[in-house]
Amino acid sequence: MSSYSGSTSSPDLPRPKHRRTPTGFSPKEIKNIEASIPSASRQVWQKFALKEFADKEEFQQEFIRHVETTLARSMYNCDDLAAYQAASQAIRDRLIVAWNKTQQKHTTKDRKRVYYLSLEFLMGRAMDNAMLNAGVKDITKQGVEDLGFKIEDLLEQEPDAALGNGGLGRLAACFIDSIASTNYPGWGYGLRYQYGIFKQRIVDGYQVEAPDYWLTFSNPWEIPRYEIQIDIMFYGYTRKYTNDDGKVVHVWEGGEQVQAVAYDVPVPGYGTETTNNLRLWASKPTREFDFEKFNAGDYESSVRESQKAETISAVLYPNDNFYSGKELRLKQQYFWVAASLNDIIRRFKKTHRPWKEFPDQVAIQLNDTHPTLAVVELQRILVDMEGVEWDEAWKIVTSTFGYTNHTVLPEALEKWPVPLFQNLLPRHMEIIYEINLFFLQQVEKLFPKDRDLLRRVSIIEESTPQQVRMAFLAIIGSHKVNGVAELHSELIKTTIFKDFVTVYGPDKFMNVTNGITPRRWLHQANPQLSDLIASKVGSYDFLKDLNLLKKIEPFAHDPKFQDEWVAIKKFNKARLAAHIKQSNGIDVDVNALFDVQVKRIHEYKRQQMNIFGVIHRYLSIKALTAAQKKDVTPRVCIFGGKSAPGYYMAKTIIKLINAVSEVVNADADIGDLLKVVFIADYNVSKAEIIIPASDISQHISTAGTEASGTSNMKFVLNGGLILGTVDGANIEITREVGENNIFLFGHLAESVEDLRHKHRFSDVPLDPNLEKVFEAIESGIFGDANIYGSLISSVTSSDYYLVSDDFQSYLDAQKLVDQDFKNKDTWASRSISAVANMGFFSSDRAIDEYAESIWNIEPISLD
Repeated sequence: MSSYSGSTSSPDLPRPKHRRTPTGFSPKEIKNIEASIPSASRQVWQKFALKEFADKEEFQQEFIRHVETTLARSMYNCDDLAAYQAASQAIRDRLIVAWNKTQQKHTTKDRKRVYYLSLEFLMGRAMDNAMLNAGVKDITKQGVEDLGFKIEDLLEQEPDAALGNGGLGRLAACFIDSIASTNYPGWGYGLRYQYGIFKQRIVDGYQVEAPDYWLTFSNPWEIPRYEIQIDIMFYGYTRKYTNDDGKVVHVWEGGEQVQAVAYDVPVPGYGTETTNNLRLWASKPTREFDFEKFNAGDYESSVRESQKAETISAVLYPNDNFYSGKELRLKQQYFWVAASLNDIIRRFKKTHRPWKEFPDQVAIQLNDTHPTLAVVELQRILVDMEGVEWDEAWKIVTSTFGYTNHTVLPEALEKWPVPLFQNLLPRHMEIIYEINLFFLQQVEKLFPKDRDLLRRVSIIEESTPQQVRMAFLAIIGSHKVNGVAELHSELIKTTIFKDFVTVYGPDKFMNVTNGITPRRWLHQANPQLSDLIASKVGSYDFLKDLNLLKKIEPFAHDPKFQDEWVAIKKFNKARLAAHIKQSNGIDVDVNALFDVQVKRIHEYKRQQMNIFGVIHRYLSIKALTAAQKKDVTPRVCIFGGKSAPGYYMAKTIIKLINAVSEVVNADADIGDLLKVVFIADYNVSKAEIIIPASDISQHISTAGTEASGTSNMKFVLNGGLILGTVDGANIEITREVGENNIFLFGHLAESVEDLRHKHRFSDVPLDPNLEKVFEAIESGIFGDANIYGSLISSVTSSDYYLVSDDFQSYLDAQKLVDQDFKNKDTWASRSISAVANMGFFSSDRAIDEYAESIWNIEPISLD
């Protein structure tokens, strides 16, 4: 900092030189710097400081400035893409003004912050959300229209940010939106994937993966922070020595290094000036180019180091069916948490507090097990680099972290082979062994006669090879562990983590039911419905207090309100029908029942049961007479979702859906009574079109397998009813909206293990209707039957996901849906009533619960 100490009142005194720092300033440093700047300089700065545009003309001025200077274009060659970029830059400038105010306020207040670590942030398009949250949507819309553009055309120019895959990433996006909207001080930390997970194409009915080049154009929503470069090491070895104080010191050295470069994304809150930060890390080489190798003619080797480093943040979830894929995934995770912790710690050290106060200033939430290495990395930094005693360091670590679990499936709990871990992160493996040793010693003191308990709770699984159980490490290293729905939180305590409940007691475990942001998933995705609701609520305040939706319930049976409600649904169905026609070439009837299942393709989510049900429906309609067909409720069955590249069974399900679609849609005997559509490359933007159009959505996971789900909340909030199992958040949705407004079926979670036992040890007959479906598939109606042999066998041999056991109940529920949909007035009233009772499922409510029960943070208002 400057050593200048003279008077600041004279304009003749020079301004002291500023030294750039990656993490800003402490409150004391800000005051010192402010005092050192001459008053005349401050006045000039304040006079010309950038202000947020407040009306249409000011927006247009910023828009034209960016067209002509940022983009170097003019009125004569400004196309839709250039107009989008200019509008985005104008809005981004506005966000940055608010962002600077927010960071300065948070720094000045010097309160505890939360840091949300998630490997995925499925943000969707940024511009529409930014306009909405910043309150400038009407200004921007009118401003671009005066300049000859349509806001809808501009929004279409923006690609979805490929920073996530499914519910985990979308939940993280909702949460950082809510953290800002509720004025909590917090940052998100993730990876800046160059290609995302992949772009899904359907070729001959099969999923084909292609790179998702979402960064083809400069991303106006990110701020490159090239000055923030953090060295991250892999491999190497550990050296141990005794220092002059007689203390044993461990040094990790001799490894390969890459650099983490920061990119910041402003996250505006709704109805507030608070604009928080999402910091994403990109991997770069420490040396871009080996000139000596290039001059020697070894051109490929000259850039190999660069390519190897950049691979780390290239793709989300590289295929781990191979050793190299496993290593790359582990590299990704360590690279991300090491860079994030380095950033967090540097910010803390600016306050000059003792280390014991670290948990009083920092809360870190682990979104699933992917960031669990942060537990080990913080312990390494404290012990090896900062000289903190082991026990004190571990107390700091466990007081800092909270862990959110997202699965009840034992096979989904992340594990890493010990040999891989030792090779890539040798010092971290040593620390894990020490953490495990101290933990098992404590367990043995509490339960001296239970040796098997030690094996069951050990971080190291004694298999061949040994495995590091990351979920166990996350539990041991956190002060709170939460599930994401009531059933899920109970199940983890009685199944996968029951031994830890024995060790720690039940108080360490809690529930925070997931939520969604109504700003994106109602107001942005379904603006007409949002406007209609606002007309009855009296304002748009329900976007901040979702419980205000209750005010529309008295209108559930009002004929005029029902007509308006149904007209909006039909408009949304027409919009989706147009999208299906354009992307799939299929004509669908907007008066038919739109039946939707869009989510990650997985056997436990049971898209296979859905398509088996569609085949049953097809066969049933084919068997009807012309007169009988008149009583059939026309239905459009819509699927969407991606399979993991190495997941053969999920890819087979996609193939079957597309094969059935091809046959059914071409059958003249069926006509508009049944259509089957698979929407490729499902993402947030497509969800915003699909979800408002649903009449019924399917959430049909095997009971006890879905942690929560959030798409179920989005569908109901948009007036679609649910067909689902008693699983995940379906249970709480049923409690809130009422059993009359949901279609439940299937066995309960407590019956699942008994049924699986029967399948393993006795001959369980196949459901007769399902047997007919399999016979149709095996007859070749839908193409080569051999393709689907493993899919059929998974049901006939073991039926782990209880497709056959639940199939008749599923068909019965579908019949009830068909019958009830015919009564349009009753269906409309149920839809209205369901929406009116969705107030509990706001992500704002979830964030308030995290803040109070886990993070211990308070909101900071900028007012």
